[in-house]
Amino acid sequence: MAKSSTAGTRKPWWLLGILIILFSMGSSVAVFYFMDGRADAPVQAEVAPEPKRGPVPIFVKIEPFTVNVQSRDYDQRLLYVGLSLQVGDEMTRELLEEHMPQVRSRLLMLLSSQQAETLTTPDGKQALSARILTLFERPLTDPQPPLAVNDVLYTEFIVQ
Repeated sequence: MAKSSTAGTRKPWWLLGILIILFSMGSSVAVFYFMDGRADAPVQAEVAPEPKRGPVPIFVKIEPFTVNVQSRDYDQRLLYVGLSLQVGDEMTRELLEEHMPQVRSRLLMLLSSQQAETLTTPDGKQALSARILTLFERPLTDPQPPLAVNDVLYTEFIVQ
């Protein structure tokens, strides 16, 4: 009879051990299932459509030229400059290309009135860009629709 009493007390421990093993296996499967589902979510986010490209910028290239500039020391200083104008539409590009001699003349007059010492600084170049943009406020022809000149980009710039 003594053996039957020890066998009866061992049975709940085996049952408890089996329940613990089954519970841990079930929780492992559940964790694997949820983690596997989360791994697929970023893949779907990466397949999102590509962002749309903005409009292609339109540039008007102005061939480089050399200009005498003023100096505080009254010595001879030269500016070699090449630039491009970023325009907003094809009509502005066509109008500027048709009137390129007039555009170059206006630029030559503006650049020759500049001080060489101010053109060598970044602030001087930005101020010059602003002055160049104001050149296009005055009409090139009569009647003229408003020009959409957005930016001045220097491709070559040497003060000597």
